[in-house]
Amino acid sequence: MAPSAPHVDLPPECADVEQVPEDLRDRALAEGNAPLALAVYGLLGAGLGLVFTKSQVISWFRIYEMFRFESFHMYGIIGSAVATAALSVWVIQKLKLTTVHGEPIELAPKAWGDSRVPGARYWMGGITFGLGWALLGACPGPLVALLGGGVSVMAAALVAALGGTWTYALLRDRLPH
Repeated sequence: MAPSAPHVDLPPECADVEQVPEDLRDRALAEGNAPLALAVYGLLGAGLGLVFTKSQVISWFRIYEMFRFESFHMYGIIGSAVATAALSVWVIQKLKLTTVHGEPIELAPKAWGDSRVPGARYWMGGITFGLGWALLGACPGPLVALLGGGVSVMAAALVAALGGTWTYALLRDRLPH
């Protein structure tokens, strides 16, 4: 096992270390928030924004077409993403790939919850997400790409998305999961 990185005093909200084993948390916090790692994340985000822009995923008109069932464009992109994710999960499981720290990548099955309606959290979350997407004309992924493309009104949407995320983090322990 590799020696652990020195202890770094960072707020816990800087990186999600909930699922990281206790003996690797300090290292994950240090490496995940290192300037080089943040620069890589920024470049990957810029690349994703470019792909979103060129493929018209951030186009309000394309999203409008999708929700009116007038075009296959967005369904094709979403279907390609689902197929790529399924293939990636299959490869991860088949080859027993590990994280950069050597831990096995384990994908837990979805928990349907214990509500009276099985899977209620998934369909309620999906409906909420879909309504927000339809009303705004953008899902959270391309908000920054839209801002970068000059759609300044998306600043309000980005602030609202960040506010919702912060509120969830604040209330998470008090919410049913």
